[in-house]
Amino acid sequence: MALIATKGSLDWAYPPFILASTAAALDYEVSIFFTFYGLQLLKKDLDLEVSPLGNPGMPMPMSMDKWFPVMGTALPGMQSVMTSMMKNKIRSKGVSSIEDLRAACIEMDVKLIGCQMTIDLFDMKHEDFIDGIDLGGAATFLEFAGEADISLFI
Repeated sequence: MALIATKGSLDWAYPPFILASTAAALDYEVSIFFTFYGLQLLKKDLDLEVSPLGNPGMPMPMSMDKWFPVMGTALPGMQSVMTSMMKNKIRSKGVSSIEDLRAACIEMDVKLIGCQMTIDLFDMKHEDFIDGIDLGGAATFLEFAGEADISLFI
C-alpha cells in the first residue's frame, strides 16, 4: 500500500497513520510519502492543531454548528480552543495519539519517506525530523507506488 500524506493538521494526521498501521498489522508492505504540509507529521516535536475555519464537517460542541456563525470560527483564539477540545475528546475516548500511531508504524516497518524537495523549499533542517525516515523525491515514492496494489492520496 502506498500513501501520500499532504496535510499537517491534527485531524489530517490520523488517516495516514491509522491506515498504514492497520495495513502493516495485516502484513501489507506499506510506504507513506510525506510532502508539503504533511511533512510536519515527521517532526520530532509535534504541535498539531485543528482548525474549525473552512472545516464544515467538524462536529462542534453544544451543537455550535447549528447556531454559531461560520465567521465566528475565524475569531482569534478559536483554533486553540478547538484544538484543546479535540485533544480532550481524543483522550477521553481512548484514541491513540499521533505519536503512538507513528511509533507503531515505525515498529511495524512502515516506510516513512520525507519529501526532500519540500525540506529544501521550506528551509527545514534534517535534525528536526524523527530518526528512521527516508528522504527522497517523487521518483523515490513512485518506485514503490508503481508496484503497489493500493495507492491513496490523503
